[in-house]
Amino acid sequence: MKRPRHPLSRRKIRLEAIEAPAPFENKAAYLKAEAEAQRRMAAVQLACRRAGQRAAIVFEGWDAAGKGGAIRRLTGKLDPRGFKVWPIGAPAPIEQGRHYLYRFWTRLPEPGAIAVFDRSWYGRVLVERIEGLAGEKEWRRAYDEINEFERLLVSDGVRIVKLFLHVSPDEQLRRFRERLDDPLKRWKLTDEDIRNRGAREHYMAAYRDMFDKTSTRAAPWRAISGDDKWTARIAVMNYVIKRLSKGLPMDPAPVDPAVAQAVRDAGFSRKKR
Repeated sequence: MKRPRHPLSRRKIRLEAIEAPAPFENKAAYLKAEAEAQRRMAAVQLACRRAGQRAAIVFEGWDAAGKGGAIRRLTGKLDPRGFKVWPIGAPAPIEQGRHYLYRFWTRLPEPGAIAVFDRSWYGRVLVERIEGLAGEKEWRRAYDEINEFERLLVSDGVRIVKLFLHVSPDEQLRRFRERLDDPLKRWKLTDEDIRNRGAREHYMAAYRDMFDKTSTRAAPWRAISGDDKWTARIAVMNYVIKRLSKGLPMDPAPVDPAVAQAVRDAGFSRKKR
């Protein structure tokens, strides 16, 4: 039997079956876990830089599922010179009329850098499918195009981490109301969010197809319950750390002898403790 070009993950993802992990006992416990995860993530970034490792982290999920908050915590202690967050919306005029993957090729990370995509090339099989912005032949063809795109990246040494944040209908509505009541968060809530909520059943079908057709062994999806923001953020960081650190030397970089000699020549020395 001919082996498929993009072997799929054996693990089937069904959003209705996702269970939220046990919540933290209190805020102090959460903050301790957050600080530790951020410390480890900073170490991973340094390891990527030393190895010239490129990484692309993809976030998809429901509106108000906590993608922005998770990204802020994930990157909170990173060196800003080594990562870039790309918020993905409608294509710019210069990008329209070109292949939909064009604008993502131009946003791929440099050696030693991490690119974070707040929404991604999966828009072709999600919002563009649901809103009719792509014809059926186009979005059905896109599954193979996306798999091939990711295969090319993985073959070229890019590590891809794909995360989906799930939120229940009741919790999503509660967060919509919270945003509406908070003057500093109102900008986050749009009529498009409400329209997408009304199409939830259609999105559930689109997500199921996306998982089944694009969760490959080389670039699998990980779905995380976002109903509890604290546990979701820690789960996101732990998964990214696990995926990016695999096979990377995590020991601190040794002191450059030339730099050490230059410091001694300049008259500096380590303070005695």
